[in-house]
Amino acid sequence: MLAIQNLNKTYSNGVKALDSVSLNIPQGMYGLLGPNGAGKTTTIRMLMDIIIPDEGTVRLFGDARGGRQHSAEIGYLPEERGLYRKMRVLDTLVFLAEAKGVPRDLAQRKADEWLGRLDLGEWRMKKVEELSKGMQQKVQFIATMLHEPALLILDEPFAGLDPLNTQTLKDVIVHLSRAGTTIVFSTHQMDVAERICDHVCIIAAGRKVLDGPLAEVKRVHGGTHVAVAFEGGRELAAPIIADRALVAKADDYGGYAELALADGVQPQTLLERLVGAAARLQRFEHIEPSLNRIFLDKVGAAGARPRNPEVTP
Repeated sequence: MLAIQNLNKTYSNGVKALDSVSLNIPQGMYGLLGPNGAGKTTTIRMLMDIIIPDEGTVRLFGDARGGRQHSAEIGYLPEERGLYRKMRVLDTLVFLAEAKGVPRDLAQRKADEWLGRLDLGEWRMKKVEELSKGMQQKVQFIATMLHEPALLILDEPFAGLDPLNTQTLKDVIVHLSRAGTTIVFSTHQMDVAERICDHVCIIAAGRKVLDGPLAEVKRVHGGTHVAVAFEGGRELAAPIIADRALVAKADDYGGYAELALADGVQPQTLLERLVGAAARLQRFEHIEPSLNRIFLDKVGAAGARPRNPEVTP
């Protein structure tokens, strides 16, 4: 579907946005992850032929001519939202769909259907500027996929949305993926990507850190993790949790803690030590490591901090 080979890009301010990044994006839901300034948006703009790489190639649908040649097959939701504020909502959607080759009558019918589905039907004849920010974002999302593209590229699609609208858009995105649309989902929200992506790539400081099916990433990079919560005697457990021969890292969430066990340590060993110390356990569960935990382990806190903002050409 989409292949990137050895992309490099250095901006005029000296920031190396991408450093020899190569990706092969299969069909399904592909998470392009990393902190702000990692190089995600630069990568997407190169896919779309908006930015030219210093080195490297991009192939879409097996073709190296670039995103502009496949506009009708691609839907792109940029991080910087943009709609014609003085146009009516329905007119905006029909105009943008026609630009992608959809006949006017079909575009109007499909726009009405989607506006109703996303609870915007009563706003169809309002000017875009009369809508709230969240409503405008849903309108732009409709415009992105109204022409039923084979490839949908979403750059931070949930940014600024309340939980209800986030859930609504998430459900639509998952439905489109299951129906066969390949989706590149760019975000710094690891927890969101973990819930919906089949395949993930983490970029930090312009470099690819890891790439693969989510289940495989967790298996290879995750280590052994347990979640523990206490009914009492937490202070008795503190020395055990602090023992780096047993617990390599601990994330304390207040009500419970996630523990990464040291190499070779089995969960049963830690459980026996805690019970032997008379700590009263409410929960002791062998868990998969979170994607956020894997990111911090592979990149570190310094890599998670944003670099200079990516430059808009």
